[in-house]
Amino acid sequence: MKLTVVGGGSTYTPELIDGFARLRDTLPVQELVLVDPARERLELVGGLARRIFARQGHDGRVVTTSDLDAAVDGADAVLLQLRVGGQAARQQDETWPLECGCVGQETTGAGGLAKALRTVPVVLDIAERVRRANPDAWIIDFTNPVGIVTRALLQAGHRAVGLCNVAIGLQRKFAALLGVAPADVHLDHVGLNHLTWETGVRLGGPEGEDVLPRLLAEHGEAVAADLRLPRPLLDRLGVVPSYYLRYYYAHDEVVDELRTKPSRAAEVAHMERQLLETYGDPALDEKPALLAKRGGAYYSEAAVDLAAALLGGTGSPYQVVNTYNRGTLPFLPDDAVVEVPAAVGGKGAAPLPVADVDPLYAGLIAHVTAYEDLALDAALRGGRDRVFRALLAHPLVGQYAYAEQLTDRLIAHNREHLAWA
Repeated sequence: MKLTVVGGGSTYTPELIDGFARLRDTLPVQELVLVDPARERLELVGGLARRIFARQGHDGRVVTTSDLDAAVDGADAVLLQLRVGGQAARQQDETWPLECGCVGQETTGAGGLAKALRTVPVVLDIAERVRRANPDAWIIDFTNPVGIVTRALLQAGHRAVGLCNVAIGLQRKFAALLGVAPADVHLDHVGLNHLTWETGVRLGGPEGEDVLPRLLAEHGEAVAADLRLPRPLLDRLGVVPSYYLRYYYAHDEVVDELRTKPSRAAEVAHMERQLLETYGDPALDEKPALLAKRGGAYYSEAAVDLAAALLGGTGSPYQVVNTYNRGTLPFLPDDAVVEVPAAVGGKGAAPLPVADVDPLYAGLIAHVTAYEDLALDAALRGGRDRVFRALLAHPLVGQYAYAEQLTDRLIAHNREHLAWA
């Protein structure tokens, strides 16, 4: 089995490598190719990857290259974890929206739109090259904004599934609070990428006992603190929103915070410099503790599970993924991309039935889906008016004066990445 990681020079990659090494019985990788245009970073990460494999007794071959076509040739699955523009572009995404009083964040709001505009054309070009190399290869997208990128891939006819680590992170946290194994926790997870709610926490499988009321009653303070939302709000909702809902439920509070502290991009850039220096230590043969603060927790377990299930291995049959709606949420078009539990196998991901969604959440889901439609249109066809329409549609923007200002700022900060600008 050959797997290729596009963006293999990312400081995230040792998390992924650790999972491949530990879970080799679930996903027996013979050849792992890390591809990245940043050769110096790539060699540091690749060296550590080989040492992790050796320490864990994995006999797979780790290859590093900057040649994308060679990297994807014959690959059974291709994992996308790229960042067009790097941390410098992320720093901008998190900064200029604040000038207009809007949330500055890399995956949602105006910053998320900028990332989508930069990313979708690049991902589609990569996907076409994957298809030419092996039309049966699966593409697993971890690149944000995952929902929009996955929809672009599916709409273009690629064999693709989107992946996010929010669900698996919550599963692990809930399991620890409940004192059970993670595999025993099944989430009633519903919504869009970075716009989800846990409406049930079931023990033993999709039909198991719902222990969410007990979880909130006994551990509500811990859950609320982790989400940075008030405990009374969780009690009133009776569900657990993802931490990205804080951008909606406490927008002005978040904007005030973001204006008075260093950006997450600056923190990550500093952390990446430390990590890369650490990766260069020839004695290091395991992922360092600092990597846990970088983000992407449990990404490796989720990626291994998904790839194994798609490639006919022993991955879990039920996983939370991003895929076509296909009637799962009846208030959305069939070709919207939703993030829900699905049955995953060699033919892809088939969403499991979802209970009726409370209008409090369904309304926001529909609203953001409309924005994603317009965002994808802007990413595919370009043009100032399409950017403006997408911003005006986003619930974190919404006012025409803000949309006008943000459109100008977005184009000015991203001109080098926008072929039409």
